[in-house]
Amino acid sequence: MRVMAQVAMVMNLDKCIGCHTCSVTCKQAWTNRAGTEYVWFNNVETRPGQGYPRQYEDQERWRGGWKLDKRGRLRLRAGGRLQKLLTIFHSPVQPTLHDYYEPWTYDYEKLVSAPLGDDFPVARPKSLITGKDTKVTWSANWDDNLGGGPEAAELDPIIAKLRAESEAQIKFSYEQTFMFYLPRICEHCLNPSCMASCPSGAIYKRSEDGIVLVDQDRCRGWRQCVTGCPYKKIYFNHRSGKAEKCTFCYPRIEVGQPTVCAETCVGRLRYIGLILYDADRVTDAASVENDTDLYEAQLDLMLDPHDPEVIRQARAAGITDEWLDAARRSPVHALAKKYRIALPLHPEYRTMPMVWYVPPLSPIVDLLTEQGHDGEAAGTLFGAIESLRIPLEYLAELFTAGDTDTVAHVLRTLAAMRAYMRDINLGREPDASIPASVGMSEETMYEMYRLLAIAKYQDRYVIPTAHTEQHDKAAELEELACSLDYDGGPGMYESGAFGEASGTPTPVSVETFHALQQRQTSDTPAGDEALRGRTNLLNWDGNGSPAGLYPERKAST
Repeated sequence: MRVMAQVAMVMNLDKCIGCHTCSVTCKQAWTNRAGTEYVWFNNVETRPGQGYPRQYEDQERWRGGWKLDKRGRLRLRAGGRLQKLLTIFHSPVQPTLHDYYEPWTYDYEKLVSAPLGDDFPVARPKSLITGKDTKVTWSANWDDNLGGGPEAAELDPIIAKLRAESEAQIKFSYEQTFMFYLPRICEHCLNPSCMASCPSGAIYKRSEDGIVLVDQDRCRGWRQCVTGCPYKKIYFNHRSGKAEKCTFCYPRIEVGQPTVCAETCVGRLRYIGLILYDADRVTDAASVENDTDLYEAQLDLMLDPHDPEVIRQARAAGITDEWLDAARRSPVHALAKKYRIALPLHPEYRTMPMVWYVPPLSPIVDLLTEQGHDGEAAGTLFGAIESLRIPLEYLAELFTAGDTDTVAHVLRTLAAMRAYMRDINLGREPDASIPASVGMSEETMYEMYRLLAIAKYQDRYVIPTAHTEQHDKAAELEELACSLDYDGGPGMYESGAFGEASGTPTPVSVETFHALQQRQTSDTPAGDEALRGRTNLLNWDGNGSPAGLYPERKAST
């Protein structure tokens, strides 16, 4: 057993109101530079819908993630070493700008400087790629609030997968009853296919917290990682020629603060915490034969932070008592492992994703209420969950590789919590049979209610800081990460009408803000020694690259 720590996230989809605050703040913090206009590390999709990029879930087309070969061994869908070598200069199996969107701005100067006349001036859309007039036909949020409509539902890859069985019922059910928001970031997987796809070995998973990053010095812009990622959460910066992705806001994580998307979330739907897992069993868990067994296999990887043997092995692996305490208080471990109500996104991709979701119950409650029923009565809710088969199948295709029984159990648990807590809030005698019907005690159900409904900031984000010897540098780094009041800081440099930065575009996906400041304010590029001295948190090795990698990291596919 090799115990390792992983920073993970849970999102409660019942709380997402589709305001896109997380997307906007993430973009302002990380991707407001030239070359990243179309890049959204965080985006919020309306389901049913195509997602972003278009139909990214159609792996028959995009060939992302892993699959089992005839011998039961894991293989990349896009092919192994020979296939990568043959397509290294031309990889057509990846989204084009059409599948994302052509970013645009407006010619606001015409509005300001137009001469006085009888007609109102018009600011036409201008392409941020070519600078010419363009026609806006698609964007990252084009399907917003169109879930269940005929246009959005027809193009949803999951609807297409279910269509063969009952096409008419699917259309009717979703148009009348079902729509929800699905926020997405990089999954920071335990078995990342993007890392295995990179010919340069530029993508690595940090051993201390499991965050997956891109080494910008090693990246050669082959874009095989874009093909390999089934969630399409790695992007190509066409100005720098480098790959960029969500960094899980690691400068904030290192000082115990949540990600920007979690910090600014209006609905308070995000939870961040540590889990402990057995790194030696990741490949075996990802190699189980049946897709429907992947969820349980991933749960089995999570270790009990209260187990004395796990604690002993964790200490031997260099995990401090502070981190072990954080793992014991982790809301992610509680929601995913203890209460079993959080589910991984598309486990059938076999990447072992580490962003989990509590599926939505509200559409069912709203439907019952509209029909004149008591939408939160236990008996009514349980019956509705069992009868609304099409939404269960859709959720199962998202979160459990088609296993509707697991999704039904999660929804029944959430429904039981609502019914049980309603009796308490109305001053009635609590009904112990309600939590017992889903295999929980009254105390456990109340704990789950507090975590989901009224948890305080420190309960939703249990994030240990970096080691003590790095704490001073981490605090200094965080001060810069949270401050925009210096020249060249994120969002502070000047841009032209078409998003052209005033200085040389700097890929910041794996840079600290100290390094960014050094590069943007210096007349000459900062030397390696200067960067190493100002970025101790990256623990530079002797080859001029950030260390903190998996010991066995190799440039293999």
